[in-house]
Amino acid sequence: MNRAPTHAPRPDTLHGWRRRVWAFWVALRGIGFLVRGEVHARVHLAATLAVVALGLWLQIPRREWPPLLLAMGLVWTAEALNSALEAALDALHPEPHPAIGRAKDLAAGGVLLAAMAAAVVGLLILGPPLLDRLARMVH
Repeated sequence: MNRAPTHAPRPDTLHGWRRRVWAFWVALRGIGFLVRGEVHARVHLAATLAVVALGLWLQIPRREWPPLLLAMGLVWTAEALNSALEAALDALHPEPHPAIGRAKDLAAGGVLLAAMAAAVVGLLILGPPLLDRLARMVH
């Protein structure tokens, strides 16, 4: 189980801006847990970096970035929620159980749906300029 270091202040002792900074730190730590601890998150990281690099290389217009970023954010959010659900269910009920297996499968299906939607968005936005660029390189 991933816990705050013992020297970290308790959130109920923090007030004002310190509590907000602490909450931000905890969220960043959660992203770190996600990337370091989940294989699929590293796949999403590679895909995210590839899409950003490709978009920059193709010099896609500024108006094309928001849908790409939202699609990637949706995948990351789905993966984080899936991982959190799996961790919580594993901690609460470590033995296999059909209802827990179903809940995990549903969450994983949500990640797959988000990833497929993001792939479609990516293909629609990056596909045409990529094909144009490749055609120019061949000729």
